[in-house]
Amino acid sequence: MNKTIDIIKNRCSLRKYDSKMIKDEDLDCIIASALRAPTAGNMMHYSIIVIKEEKMKERLSVTCDNQPFIKEAPVLLVFLADYQKWFDYYRINDVIGFCEKNGEVFHGPTEANLFLAIEDALLAAQNAVIAAESLGIGSCYIGDIMENYEVHKELLNLPRYAFPVALLCLGYYSENYKKTIRKRFPKEFVVFNETYQYLNDDKIKEMYADFDSRFTIDNNYGAKNYAQYHYTVKTNASFTQEMARSIKEVLKIWNGSTDF
Repeated sequence: MNKTIDIIKNRCSLRKYDSKMIKDEDLDCIIASALRAPTAGNMMHYSIIVIKEEKMKERLSVTCDNQPFIKEAPVLLVFLADYQKWFDYYRINDVIGFCEKNGEVFHGPTEANLFLAIEDALLAAQNAVIAAESLGIGSCYIGDIMENYEVHKELLNLPRYAFPVALLCLGYYSENYKKTIRKRFPKEFVVFNETYQYLNDDKIKEMYADFDSRFTIDNNYGAKNYAQYHYTVKTNASFTQEMARSIKEVLKIWNGSTDF
């Protein structure tokens, strides 16, 4: 088995960490690997914030949907979709004046720039995850960093065109830790040739059969099946609604404005 493929296949989210701090050389390797990720136009539309301070981890464990294990991770990495540096680069080199001279309209960052920056940031984050795993360092993605935008903007001192898209918890595996590798959807339901293949009802039921097998009618929500249960605890949950609100606020900013 190829070692890299083996690492990818056996990686799982880690939420319980050994208490020792991550070695500087290991963290440097993880960061260096993140910086080698593919990036649109070699522009690196992202930034990474390294967090080790206990008070900051404690705060983020609350603002990211009250998940106590976040504060137990020795190191947190916040990956930002960041167009601010390019926007500032354009400003200090008078790109606006250049556009005016050539009879063109200068466009500030738009939703398209945000989406491209999100792609860059997540590619870098996944490089960090695989590098960490190869060093015996587990990780867990926290998407809840996208919630409470105004709070995180102030807490992390974020500029106008930087948005946190992923929080990564990092820590060594505890001795004798036993991984639980969760199932993924079978390839036939996810990978299509040439064009998208719409799944009929029977295929949808087959795809979600493993989830359905774990459902119990004895639940606190009155759900009659797993789909109803999942919708209640995930899709319609308060944290999901907060994330939707937060992202709507962010999109108001990425509107092509030339505000510096």
